[in-house]
Amino acid sequence: MTHILLVEDDDTLRQVTSHALYKRGFTVIELNNYQQAKEHIEKYANNKVGSITYDAAILDLKLNNCLSLPLIPLLRKNIPNINILILTGYASIATAVEAVKLGADDYLPKPASINDILAVLRLPIGLSEGLQPVDNFAITNNSNTAIVSTQRLEWEHIQRVLLKNNGNISAAARELNMHRRTLQRKLQKHPYKK
Repeated sequence: MTHILLVEDDDTLRQVTSHALYKRGFTVIELNNYQQAKEHIEKYANNKVGSITYDAAILDLKLNNCLSLPLIPLLRKNIPNINILILTGYASIATAVEAVKLGADDYLPKPASINDILAVLRLPIGLSEGLQPVDNFAITNNSNTAIVSTQRLEWEHIQRVLLKNNGNISAAARELNMHRRTLQRKLQKHPYKK
């Protein structure tokens, strides 16, 4: 049996994802905040959770007022073979790079379908309704050069500064020399396309 650790603070999204995974034959342990997840992983490391062996972890990047990134090395240290997927509604190159540096296997922007999640997690055939495991993902571009808009560059810079300040809007706004409300407005917009 495949066990998945799901850490998501949005109750509806967590329940829908968990139910969809359960229907496909997976066992899902649901946690809804950073502290709960940290304590669970520490208990797991001390063999206080039972005989569960986690195959995968799905972490929402932003859990209430903090980022889930510190959970990645904690998971990697205590469950070396776990497949870690970061899901986020705040996708940026900076956070994707940081997540991978910390040990995440993959990173998906929300909304992501359950089939996208299963494909990225490369779970065994048969558990995911015949979905084939995917070994490699390639992003192709028809032209040799990618032109990035200034709005996209600004968005990525804001994300890097926000990550550097652990998601603290006020601290990030000070560093960006921007009013906090202006930064909040910019963050409410969807990421600009390249």
